[in-house]
Parts: sequence; structure tokens; C-alpha cells
Amino acid sequence: MWARVKSGSLKGVDAFLVEVEVDLAPGLPAFTTVGLPEAAVKESKDRVKAAVKNSGYKFPANRITINLAPADVRKEGTGFDLPVAVGLLAAQGVVPPENLEAYLIFGELSLDGRLKPTRGVLSIALATREAGLALIIPKDNAQEAAVVTGLDLYAADNLAQVVEFLAGRQVLTPAPPPPTETLRWELPDDLDLREVKGQEPVKRALLIAAAGGHNVLMVGPPGAGKTMLARRLPSILPPLGFEEALETSKVYSIMGRLPPGQALVTARPFRAPHHTISDAGLIGGGTQPRPGEVSLAHNGVLFLDELPEFKRATLEVLRQPLEEGRVTISRAASSLTYPGRFMLVAAMNPCPCGFYGDPKRLCQCTPKQIKQYRARISGPLLDRIDIHIQVPAVKFQDLASTDTGEGSLELRGEVLAAREVQGQRFSRSRIYANAQMTPRLLKQHCVPGPEAQRLLEAAMERLGLSARAYHRILKIARTIADLEGAADLSPTHVAEAIQYRTMDRKFA
Repeated sequence: MWARVKSGSLKGVDAFLVEVEVDLAPGLPAFTTVGLPEAAVKESKDRVKAAVKNSGYKFPANRITINLAPADVRKEGTGFDLPVAVGLLAAQGVVPPENLEAYLIFGELSLDGRLKPTRGVLSIALATREAGLALIIPKDNAQEAAVVTGLDLYAADNLAQVVEFLAGRQVLTPAPPPPTETLRWELPDDLDLREVKGQEPVKRALLIAAAGGHNVLMVGPPGAGKTMLARRLPSILPPLGFEEALETSKVYSIMGRLPPGQALVTARPFRAPHHTISDAGLIGGGTQPRPGEVSLAHNGVLFLDELPEFKRATLEVLRQPLEEGRVTISRAASSLTYPGRFMLVAAMNPCPCGFYGDPKRLCQCTPKQIKQYRARISGPLLDRIDIHIQVPAVKFQDLASTDTGEGSLELRGEVLAAREVQGQRFSRSRIYANAQMTPRLLKQHCVPGPEAQRLLEAAMERLGLSARAYHRILKIARTIADLEGAADLSPTHVAEAIQYRTMDRKFA
């Protein structure tokens, strides 16, 4: 007796189809699973046995062999419980095998036969649609999978419902898509740049960063408002598009971190890991590779406070995602790629005590200590941060002032206008912001005039800028021009962009 059930497994953030083959042979009772299953998949035999019996069906007293094909790819997760149980009942004739051909089945079983929510359902739903199949999953995952349009989706509460539906004795109503109002992005009421007193030059730098998707490094003494500014940056970023929301939600789905009651991540992520984080925690990895903070910040903001306190080796792993927008984790058996396109916002003190250059507080650090402190950030990493901005201590007049300045809502309007210009500019490319321009696009869209060119040449010679820093200046100048609605790069745009490379002067 033999049966075959279609299911799926995860590889990175994407899913692939798996055929669950069930064979019942004469002999002493045994339950063997082959096809590179991980521990959670092997343990499914005990959950499946209890669930089948407690759902009122007979568990076969045969030699049972479960094959997960393709057999040369590792299978992980608890989503194979339901297809294995259905396969066992199909092999006994409880479910007609021909009724299984049109469905992909995925879900975890409890011992009493109930279906429990399973990680990675969004990726499974996308793979199911691509394969032209219908999907059967636990009801608790229905809202998550229903955002995938063009997919026939059936959600069940328990194993008995699935079996009776496949046998043609019960009807499962297709799950409706989630209401569109749940996918609306809203500005956080408790995070507004209007609350930050003073620091107008820093707000200007953050406006440029948000408009062009640029990375930012803020340098200033303790209490100057660096963290407060960084946490309010997402409030002026453009709302997530639907495709961006799908990409981000796939990462959160496989990690089991989707917000309760939400089908998608609808606001741009803001991740702020502690400086004691490990390489694997930041970039992803581990014995069973999982996404790290870099991937959880995909299409959002990664904030690294007290940047020099991070281990240097940990910071160096940021080079690949900052350049390529993805993370590749290689192991002996396989290589996985996770998305990692984010805005890096970093903050640091100018010295270990934090008061170097402060006109009112005396710095207690020696030149050697300051040099060692700054040397924790390598030149290549610093090169990849577009905007360097000094954040001075806030003056009393600014703190006591009732002038609030522009808030997040107004600044976000300027960002949206600049992003619309960039969207038209890059409509034929796979990028969406100036910070992602390739050298070819730079030559096409960032050609400075003769006077601006001479200004750049002087800055290169005086500051000793690298070729990468030169390209960053051109990208920032392009964003400044977009904010002003200018078609060409003027010397004013280039001069302001050069001012945002302050750390090049410090490290020169």
C-alpha cells in the first residue's frame, strides 16, 4: 500500500515543493523517515501516531517508510506532520489517493489532532501558487497565507476536517483575503521628529538619508539625542509597498515573528541590536542557519548604537549586505541567501568619555585612547556609510524653545516627493533609491558641471577620499537635488554632500 502527498519545506526565505511518499509494507511495526529529515521532522512520527488515533482513525500496524523527495535536500520544520498523517490514511484507503493531486498540505499536529500554527506559511503559499496547486493549512495561519492572491486556500481546525474534506464527505470554505484596511501603513503617534529640540542640521541630514535611502553615522556626546533621532527616522520613510511587505514578512514568517493578528509586516522594521550581539545574531547563521538582525531589518532601519563597542569582526560582516543587499551563509552541505537591504543608522561618541571637542566639558581621554577607540571602525566599513554628521550637545535655548519646527508628517511629504522622482528615474531598473545606484547609473544621472567637478577634485585631494567615497558624494548630491526639484547637480548640492563626509577628515 502506497500513497503520495505534496508538501513543502523552507530553504532560506523561500520554499520548495516536497513529495511525501508513504509506503506500508508487511513486517514488524516500524516507522522510518528518510530523505534528510532534521530532528523535528523525525520526531513527527510520535505526534502523527497520537493524532491519528485520537482523531478516531486506525493507525497501521505495518512497517511504515516515509520518503521526503527530493532526498538530497535537508528538510526542516514541523509542517510535515499533517501531510504524513494524510498519507498514512490515504495508503489505508481512507482518503482516495487521486484526490490528493491538486493540493499542497502543510501543518503541525498536536497529540489530539488539532492543527497548530506553523512557521514559514507565507513562503509555502507563494510556492504553492507558483506550482498551480491549492493549499491546505491550519486555520491560525489562514490570514497570513491569504495575502497571496490567485491562490485557492483551505484552512482547517483539525486532522479530521482535512481527511473528511479530501474524502469528499465535508466542505471546507476557501479562506477570504484579509481586509485591505489591515494592510494600511500609519504614522506612529508617539514617534515624531518634532519632539527633538534643536539639531536642525541633523534633521536635514536624516531627511536626505530618508529621501535617498542613504546610510548615516551620527557622532556626538552623550545626551545629544542620537538615539532619539534614530528611532524617529522610520516616521519619515515612505510606506512599505505590497511587494516590499511580502519580502519582509517572509523573513518574519520563517522566524515566527509576525505581529499577532496581522497578515503582513505593514510598517518598516526598526531593529536595534545590543553591542554584545554575535556574528550569527547580526548577520544570520548558526548550526541550523536562521536570519539575523540584518535580514529582520530588510526594507527598514538597522540601528547600531555605540558603534565602536561592537566587536570589530562583527561589524566587518556588514560589508556584503551594505553593498549587495543580501546575505549569503555557506555551510558544508548547502549555501543559503537571505535578504538584507536596509538603511544603516549608527551612532557613536567622539571618544571613550564622549566629550572630545565639547566646548563646555573637558575630555579626559589621551590621544592614544581616542585613536584606539576610533580604530575599532575600519576604513572600508566607514566608506560604506554615506552620511557622517556631527550631533552637538543641545543648547538650553533650544530645549526651552517652544518652536517645534517641521514634524515627521511634513518631512515625510518631502521624502515621498523625492522618492517619486527616483521611482520615475529608475523605472527600468531593479532599484528604488539613489543610494542603490550602480556606477553605470551614476554616469548617467550624476554628472556634475565644470564648477562642481572642480569642487569635487579639490575635496578628493584635500581629504584623501577613496573612489567609493567619491561615488557616495555624487549619490548624496543627487538626492539633495531631488529634494529641491533640480535636474542638474549644482556646486551647492555637491558642497553640501561633501560636508557629510566629516569622518573622512577625522581619519585622514
